[in-house]
Amino acid sequence: MPAGSKIGFGEVCSSCGKDMHVCAMCSFFLPGAHWDCRETIDTLIADKEKRNFCEWFTLDPRFRERNPGRLKERGKVESAKSSFDALFKH
Repeated sequence: MPAGSKIGFGEVCSSCGKDMHVCAMCSFFLPGAHWDCRETIDTLIADKEKRNFCEWFTLDPRFRERNPGRLKERGKVESAKSSFDALFKH
């Protein structure tokens, strides 16, 4: 994504199809801060990886360029999450 371009509320990644206007991809996202955000947002956005309509959203510079290594890393994270979830399913 080129510098200076805005991410629309409904945009999705062309590679994986996931929402892009999400807290986890925002430069203001800071786990541990009030509602995990450095901005003074009015309401909690519970799912940090689902599309939201926050007007403060600014794409974190780390996500501006394609990085094949990040896809591999993401796959490891998703695999670990799946394994963890499987432990607690009844």
